[in-house]
Amino acid sequence: MTSKKFRLYFIIFFLLLVLIAGSIYLILAGKDFGISANRIEVIYVQGTMLTGSVPSGFDIAASEDITKSLKDASLDDGVKAIVMRINSPGGSPAAAQEIISSMKKIKKPIVISMGDVAASAAYYISAPANKIIANPDTMTGSIGVIWEFQNKSRSYEKDGVSFYISKSGEMKDMGGDWRGLSDDEKKYADQLVAQAYSRFVKEVADGRNLSLSKVKDLADGRIYTGVKAKELGLVDDLGNLDDAIDIAARLGGIEGTPVVTYANKPSLSRLLFGSEKDQKSGFIDYFFDSPYGHLLSIS
Repeated sequence: MTSKKFRLYFIIFFLLLVLIAGSIYLILAGKDFGISANRIEVIYVQGTMLTGSVPSGFDIAASEDITKSLKDASLDDGVKAIVMRINSPGGSPAAAQEIISSMKKIKKPIVISMGDVAASAAYYISAPANKIIANPDTMTGSIGVIWEFQNKSRSYEKDGVSFYISKSGEMKDMGGDWRGLSDDEKKYADQLVAQAYSRFVKEVADGRNLSLSKVKDLADGRIYTGVKAKELGLVDDLGNLDDAIDIAARLGGIEGTPVVTYANKPSLSRLLFGSEKDQKSGFIDYFFDSPYGHLLSIS
C-alpha cells in the first residue's frame, strides 16, 4: 500500500470516527444544538427538592443543579425567556429559597409549566414567576409546612432496647425516636413551623399579588386541581408545556416559532452519569429520617 493511499484511508477512518462519536454524543446528550439569538430555555424541576448536589436516580431535584441552569440562562444573551417545567411534590424550604433567590436575580421573563404535580415547595418556587401555567388536573397548592416526629419508646422497651444519651443541652436530642417531645420542645417545634409557614405565605402573597389574609385562607395544606387553582388566583392559565413556551416567547419579545433549548432535560447520558432528575406521576409526601425527627418539609 502506497503512502498516499494510507493517508487517504487514515483520513476517511478519522472522519468516520468523528462522525460516529458526534452522533453518539448527540443521542446521549439529548440536546438541541440549534443556535439562535432568540431562544426559550426550558429548565426541569423533577422530584423532591433538596439543597446541594444529589446523585440521579433518587427522584431528587437538587437546588445546585437548578440554580446553575437558571444562572446560565440568565447570562446567555440568546435566551430571551425561561420556562421552568415542574413535576415535584415539594421538598425542603431551604431548597425552595435557594431557587427563588436565583429566580429573583433574573430580569428575563420566567414562566412556570406544571406537570402532574407542583405542590408545596414546588408551588413555593412557582409563585415568583411572571406566569404560571397548569394542566386542568395538575395537583398543586398544598401551601403549608410539616415537621414529623416519631416516638418508638414503647417498641424499644418491648424489644429490650435501652439508651444512654449524653448531651450538651436540654434540646440536643429533640426528635430522637427513643422518647417523645417535652411540652417545651413541642412549643419550639410549632414556632419553627410557624416561621417557615409565614415566609411561604408571604412569598405567595407577593408573587401572586394577593393579600396575606387571602393566601392564609387558601394555605391550609389542601391540594387544588389546576382548574381550581386558576379560579383562586394561584395559577394564571391552563395549558401544557408548549403553551407555556408560546407565552414565554411572547413575554420575551420573540416573533414566530421560538427555538427551544433544554438546560437539564432528562436523557440517557444524564442517567448514566448521574444528573438526570426522574419524573413524578402523583402526589406523595416525602420525609427524611434524621436524629431530630423527620426534617422540616413543605412537601
